[in-house]
Amino acid sequence: APRRADAWGKEGHIMVCKIAERYLSEEAAAAVQDLLPESAGGELSTMCPWADTMRFRYHWASPLHYANTPNVCNFNFSRDCHNSRGEQGMCVVGAINNYTDQLYTYGDSSKSSYNLTESLMFLAHFVGDVHQPLHVGYEEDEGGNTIMVRWYRRKANLHHVWDVSIIDTVMKDFYNKSLDTMVDALQTNLTVSTPLAYQQFKTLPVPSLLCF
Repeated sequence: APRRADAWGKEGHIMVCKIAERYLSEEAAAAVQDLLPESAGGELSTMCPWADTMRFRYHWASPLHYANTPNVCNFNFSRDCHNSRGEQGMCVVGAINNYTDQLYTYGDSSKSSYNLTESLMFLAHFVGDVHQPLHVGYEEDEGGNTIMVRWYRRKANLHHVWDVSIIDTVMKDFYNKSLDTMVDALQTNLTVSTPLAYQQFKTLPVPSLLCF
């Protein structure tokens, strides 16, 4: 489990949400605006790192940032989605399911007793987490935390390199340290550089699992 590092650094989570915001329907965007705290300034992306800042307050949520498999290249919910005490559903996949269900109660006061603002911020964060490959990986190497590598002149664990170092280096070397410029470039690569692959991705019924 990636116990010593978060999935994506702050910038990675912000970028994921900046791109995601562009695909919200008008109805979904209006609901997001209604649920965001005032401190968000009307932007979901500003709150996407929030769940990492709450780890010390919400200790129970730590396992919700990742899922482990017993060194096999497939994920089985009943086998793999649990915390160290064996409580089912306590992994990133279970968290996404849970907070999605909570947000479906939006607009129905008779059904919702949840803090939907927190539900939204958790969901936005965990969708980013689950797309970081080292957060759905082998238990043996703790999400890459025990694998030491060199990134240019620095020695670091693989998880940190994936979370932070790659993004920081690319942003500095190619985008003049501008997060927004990098987001625009990623968006262009998705929709212009590989339009066929992008359209195929949008129509996939279930995400595919790839192992290398």
